[in-house]
Amino acid sequence: MAPDMAGELEPDAALMMRVKQGDSAAFAELVDKYKQPVLNVVVRMLRDMTEAEDIAQNVFVQIFRSAHRYQVSAKFSTWLFTITRNLCLNELRRRSRHPAESIDAVHPDHEDQPLQQFEDRKGATPPESLLQVELEEKIEQAMAQLPENQRLAILLCRQEELSYEEIAKVLGCSVSATKSLIHRGRETLKGQLKAYLRTGAWHR
Repeated sequence: MAPDMAGELEPDAALMMRVKQGDSAAFAELVDKYKQPVLNVVVRMLRDMTEAEDIAQNVFVQIFRSAHRYQVSAKFSTWLFTITRNLCLNELRRRSRHPAESIDAVHPDHEDQPLQQFEDRKGATPPESLLQVELEEKIEQAMAQLPENQRLAILLCRQEELSYEEIAKVLGCSVSATKSLIHRGRETLKGQLKAYLRTGAWHR
């Protein structure tokens, strides 16, 4: 994003410009703000918590190493999630070339753990918690079956920082194509989760 009428940068871009000048505290602020959103996207793309943590860390390593080339031409979050997307796709392509190495990438006893780990259920009663866990398992399974581009589009749509235009930039496609990906993905999810939609569990 270019400077606004007052000549000010959006907060994240201003922090990144400080990183460009060698400010480690500014980099720590960006990491603290975005480490969880990045990890949430990566773990749902790769379905492997250990691998996702490594990839998420690499995202910020790339951000730091590329700081000297940073230009304020788009929102920082758009740049960040573009790097996240590229690293995820690289890993998925690597897996497709070496499938034997990825057979155990998702361990059955940990398959649905990532999404649960990011939810706070301190106030939920035991029955509500059990329903929530079951619903999350079904959502994770349904998300995993979506084509990669639809899955990523929906994941990015859930990031409050990103508009359709910014998601389109991350995905490298038009806004209309982005909206179509999100719509098709949501319709597929609704179809697979219609039992929960009928009971109202989806709208808890």
